[in-house]
Amino acid sequence: MTQHNHQTAPTQFVEANGIRFAYRRFGKLDGVPLVFNQHFTGTMDHWDPAVTNGFAKDREVILFNNAGISSSSGEVPTSIEGMAANAIAFIGVLGLSKVDVLGFSIGGFVAQEIASQAPGLVRKLILVGTGPRGGQGMASLTPEAQQIFGATYEEPDHLWLAVHFTRSEASQAAGRDFLKRFRLRNQNRDPEVNEKVAPAQLEALGKWGIQFERSYDYLKSIHQPTLVVNGGKDVIIYSVNSFILHPAAAPA
Repeated sequence: MTQHNHQTAPTQFVEANGIRFAYRRFGKLDGVPLVFNQHFTGTMDHWDPAVTNGFAKDREVILFNNAGISSSSGEVPTSIEGMAANAIAFIGVLGLSKVDVLGFSIGGFVAQEIASQAPGLVRKLILVGTGPRGGQGMASLTPEAQQIFGATYEEPDHLWLAVHFTRSEASQAAGRDFLKRFRLRNQNRDPEVNEKVAPAQLEALGKWGIQFERSYDYLKSIHQPTLVVNGGKDVIIYSVNSFILHPAAAPA
């Protein structure tokens, strides 16, 4: 049997909740799979192969497009709860009873909600560049994010140099290396998302980000071992939110 990786894994499809989900599976088949939940307007092809192939050396990796994203059918829900419910349905139709879940940015909101809605399904969480419900500066895109996503770029992919990397020479060089890896899959790539995706995701982000009294209390109900990962100066979701994600540190 062929051992696939990020560049070669075929796109497969499965139906659940009336949605035709596009997904890819690759890596070592033993043990608990790791399910990836993607960032704002991202598709399966926006993951860094250095990350996905790195994980796949030791475990099975599952990438998928949630409802309304790229090659998956349906509409993007306007709530994080709806996105999580669709993700749970997708995992269930694959016949998986236990998974680890990784969420990046808005995907991190979804990952938390998956753990809340289906605690018996999730063994461990990895939350990357994300934040809690009602976090600081999360009711809308940050001013920096609005500038980045509202700008025009010589090449569309260069948007991600501004999103994921600082302006320093070293960071931009690392970003250009990322873009080379990003483009390694040159066949059967996902189409870019349509114009309906960003507004729906922004509406969901706005609902999740509203601050209210004791909005962090739900964190104490997430009992899975959780790794929180962030850079020192995240301008998309401010880095302070990674500290808040620790329930012992969350303000009352």
